[in-house]
Amino acid sequence: MDSQRNFDFLKYMIESDDNKGLLNELMTAYGKDVWNYAYSITRKWDLADDIVQEVFIKVFKNMHAFRRDASVKTWLLTITRNTAIDYQRSAFFRKVTLSNTVEDYGERHSTEQDVVESMVVNDIWKMVLELPKKYREVIILYAHHQLSLKEIAQILDVTEGTVKSRMFHARKKLSKLKEGTAYG
Repeated sequence: MDSQRNFDFLKYMIESDDNKGLLNELMTAYGKDVWNYAYSITRKWDLADDIVQEVFIKVFKNMHAFRRDASVKTWLLTITRNTAIDYQRSAFFRKVTLSNTVEDYGERHSTEQDVVESMVVNDIWKMVLELPKKYREVIILYAHHQLSLKEIAQILDVTEGTVKSRMFHARKKLSKLKEGTAYG
């Protein structure tokens, strides 16, 4: 399914001058994946929203730069990662993060919304989010986004061997975290 969707997007990019239509299609097909990946890197809802918006602005401006040597999803997730890293390096991000100790969400969530959120964010994903960034990324890209080791290596700009090593260490750390919660 994903390879067919990738082919359709590539065909659309080649045959169409409708960049707005293509952007809309990309946002519909991959927006949730981009947001989830941005959130997994930053662990902040509002920052993930900002990053997604920035990613799709970059995509709109640079559609012609897509080289087709990777899947559309890999391309989008690479842009997402780089944008998130840029946000984290910026002085504004550090300033906001350090001063953002009290979170004000405005409206109170409904009970139904709280139940749905608690079902979505289960214990294992909470543990994954506790992992160091380099381990968290490989697990999320592999398990959630179902990317191959090669695609993960492309996104992270490392070798496949490094991805395998990080995956091994991530799983080992997750096992220890699971043991800790089982006995705790």
